[in-house]
Amino acid sequence: MVKEIQVGNVKIGGNRPLVLIAGPCVIESEALTLHAAERLMTICNGIAMPLVFKASYDKANRTSVTAFRGPGLREGLQILAKVKESLGVPILTDVHSIEEIGPVAEVADILQIPAFLCRQTDLIDAAARSGRVINIKKGQFLAPWDMRNVVDKALSTGNSQILLTERGASFGYNNLVSDMRSLPIMRKIGYPVVYDATHSVQLPGGLGGASGGQREFVEYLSRAAVATGIDGIFLEVHEDPENALCDGPNSIKLADLPPLLKKLKAIDAIIK
Repeated sequence: MVKEIQVGNVKIGGNRPLVLIAGPCVIESEALTLHAAERLMTICNGIAMPLVFKASYDKANRTSVTAFRGPGLREGLQILAKVKESLGVPILTDVHSIEEIGPVAEVADILQIPAFLCRQTDLIDAAARSGRVINIKKGQFLAPWDMRNVVDKALSTGNSQILLTERGASFGYNNLVSDMRSLPIMRKIGYPVVYDATHSVQLPGGLGGASGGQREFVEYLSRAAVATGIDGIFLEVHEDPENALCDGPNSIKLADLPPLLKKLKAIDAIIK
């Protein structure tokens, strides 16, 4: 049985209905972030789907040195705190170093370990010791069963509030592929599994100085993933993806989100 995790007013895992983790890739401004969060809350309330809001204050892993990274730790956390206070929604954001964990844990309900950092023992240890829920993204270079060792690192601290996220595996140059077998394999470890549908269609470095993406496949992969019985779906969304400052090619337009979520909720209801 998969463990049930409480995150603010949201429960994920066990046999609970599908949870949405969503938001813009990076905080572009306070106004745009609050607007996205409000739109997401309205959409999710309309179809009774639990929501965790996601946005990054800093995107440390960028293709180019000139790529937009975000407002930084201090300003970014202030904006995320406003989202949490105004909407009462749980917050998820990335941490990239041990020094960031303390301040981030004061605001965020879930600390996310980026995929490329999922084998960094000290980072996982420190994040788990914060007492917050931690979401560990499976590295593009790892087999799903290798996440057992990653989970054991977190469990060694006494924190069992763990989520695992699949975001595709490297498949040649500038490409990722989703092996749906990885989702039930990771769920057998005993913790809720999330499918990151938008990063799974990313083409890392595919535009030369930036990553490309194939958002037209997000719906198909999402439907397949939900049909395996996952616990959460992770989607990066934006009002205007074509002009987003980060991950636009693989982000979903907010206006296109409601019909997709209705389909995913219907599939989830059948499976569970």
